[in-house]
Amino acid sequence: MLKPEIIILFEQSEFNLYTIHQELVNAKSDIKIIPILASVQNRVKLQSVFNKYNINTVYHAAAYKHVPMVENNPCAAISNNIIGTYYLVTAALENNVNTFVFISTDKAVRPTNVMGATKRFAELILQGLNTKNSSGTCFTMVRFGNVLDSAGSVVPLFREQIKNGGPVTLTHSEITRYFMSIPEAVQLVIQAGAMANGGEVFVLDMGDPVKIRDLAEKMIYLSGFTPIDDENPEGDIAINIIGLRPGEKLYEELLIGNNTSQTDHPGIMKANEKHLNWSIIENAIQEFEDACKNQNDPLILELLQKYVTDYIPAENGNIAGC
Repeated sequence: MLKPEIIILFEQSEFNLYTIHQELVNAKSDIKIIPILASVQNRVKLQSVFNKYNINTVYHAAAYKHVPMVENNPCAAISNNIIGTYYLVTAALENNVNTFVFISTDKAVRPTNVMGATKRFAELILQGLNTKNSSGTCFTMVRFGNVLDSAGSVVPLFREQIKNGGPVTLTHSEITRYFMSIPEAVQLVIQAGAMANGGEVFVLDMGDPVKIRDLAEKMIYLSGFTPIDDENPEGDIAINIIGLRPGEKLYEELLIGNNTSQTDHPGIMKANEKHLNWSIIENAIQEFEDACKNQNDPLILELLQKYVTDYIPAENGNIAGC
């Protein structure tokens, strides 16, 4: 069992920071828990924290991730998901952190939305820095599907809709997603840090994707109700199809190419993917920063398509997948 001396919680949401801090304190372990209310966009604060504490491992999960919200606020997404990641990885490198694990998403694979594109560029930052890095810091990534019952998961949404008598809302009748449990997600992150050599992407063998309509119907039944459909027009809970959201795919993928291999863990695979030269990354960061200062959303979208070559916005491409 892992027993760190200190856990530093670095979080910009006061409520979330308070909640996780209380949960860890109430666990009554000997581990010192230090809550820091700040954003990864604050470069000075990051440096002060790294200077004060001898940090060995960083788990980077800070990101704006709700697809429609991010689609409508690309400047905020760039500032947090890309520039914040850049500030954090460079601070980790300068302070000789041993292992840096970045939490990414299946939406970064051939992205069709701003959220996925910003997460893919964040991956490129780590991959580019790993080729340049000679300090010994190991930069690695894990890609998640959807984590059941996590913040933003469809499960709490469906549960609340069922509790309120429906309807349960689906964006498309054929939409599918990969799912994993919170313990599986935690194991993947910790195992990745232990197995990483640097620059690789780790993904969990998540089995077959789940049809979201089937999930909705099962949750309705498990709640003691029946769905309203053609075979059961007198059911209890309606399922309404509301249409795909901007940038949303019918299905997601976990890997960009076929260069995958099995790890020592039977449920975890890894891949080494194409990356950008570090000088290109640094130039892109400057362009992104300038565009954000001017709140130039159209330019931001152009830059994302310039540097994330697999990014095809849904209105221009195929939202059904690759």
